[in-house]
Amino acid sequence: MIGRLNHVAIAVPDLARAAEQYRTTLGAEVGAPQDEPDHGVRVVFIDLPNTKIELLHPLGDGSPIAAFLAKNPAGGIHHICYEVDDIIAARDRLLADGARVLGDGDPKIGAHGKPVLFLHPKDFNGCLIELEQA
Repeated sequence: MIGRLNHVAIAVPDLARAAEQYRTTLGAEVGAPQDEPDHGVRVVFIDLPNTKIELLHPLGDGSPIAAFLAKNPAGGIHHICYEVDDIIAARDRLLADGARVLGDGDPKIGAHGKPVLFLHPKDFNGCLIELEQA
């Protein structure tokens, strides 16, 4: 069901500093910051030859990333995103197998302009999983 790894998301306390570190220290291609108000985050994508890194920073105090950073002030890996061919079919299969989809179960449009869903970390070895329609 899952396809390729789309990205690994890292919550960061200072988005500009983290982006600059990837740009200068690691020599990566770093995109421009973009606000994703539906998800409560500001993101920067780092393009790699085989995947992407998504740097996440809270967009407001109610952001889930603000809560994550309160528990992990230095930041850390927040979630892993896999591509799926059909997000509705994937959701229905996961629900039938007992997995929990966060929110109301309906896909939202993610930072790449494609439908996304998040799966409860307690169902996946403590890892928050994002699914994105390929």
